[in-house]
Amino acid sequence: MRTTARLALLGTSLALVAGAVGATAAQADDGGSGDITIDKVVVNGGKPVVVGTTNVVSAKVSVTATDNSGIKETTYISAFGPNPNFAQIWYDDGDITCVKVSDTTSTCTGTLTFDPQAATGFVDNNAAATWNLRTLVSANDYDYIHRDAATTFKVQRASKMTVNASPEPVKKGKTITVTGKLSRANWEDNLYHGYANQPVKLQFRKKGSTTYTTVKTISTNSTGDLRSTVTASTDGYFRYSFAGTATTPAVNAAGDFVDVQ
Repeated sequence: MRTTARLALLGTSLALVAGAVGATAAQADDGGSGDITIDKVVVNGGKPVVVGTTNVVSAKVSVTATDNSGIKETTYISAFGPNPNFAQIWYDDGDITCVKVSDTTSTCTGTLTFDPQAATGFVDNNAAATWNLRTLVSANDYDYIHRDAATTFKVQRASKMTVNASPEPVKKGKTITVTGKLSRANWEDNLYHGYANQPVKLQFRKKGSTTYTTVKTISTNSTGDLRSTVTASTDGYFRYSFAGTATTPAVNAAGDFVDVQ
């Protein structure tokens, strides 16, 4: 089975690893024997793993390794965020498959899954952070390599943006009020809450154009709400655009059309 992101004390997760690979491989943060190397590790195509409040999110992991005797298996792939958040996949469960690239090199892949609504899901929003990817790879001649941080990747709280420009239609030279809201997933109650005190760009795209230009930059209030005014000049679309932070991805509102008469 594929293992979802779940909660456990960090000590417990380490015990699981030690039991699976033996004390020799697990006694140090990084260890190994022989000439085996990990050449490349990719999580989710190099992009952050963005998790909302409802859907299970899958993140493919690939580990490419080389040994002169060839690669036997990747025993496990574990992802560790701030204690106690972690996710694991195991070769023995059939969740990791290895494909030979050459006689000496193989790429092993598996899928980590993150379920925001699991009973043992994220404990709190601290899971939005940089995670370490831990793995153990074995060769045909019993060489092995263990890395506690073979690579790192980000887990982020999904974001949403709304916009409403009014009145519509509006006479040229009159005031248009553009409201909106920036919100992001909260894993403590599985709801979206306003993202406070964040810079957001108000942008405009003229009818017939494909390019948005920035009109002004404002900040969300304490509840994530946005409000700005502009003077009506020509038909077009207004939207709010958020550049993102380390814990929250960038997001654009769908453009709201205003007919200027």
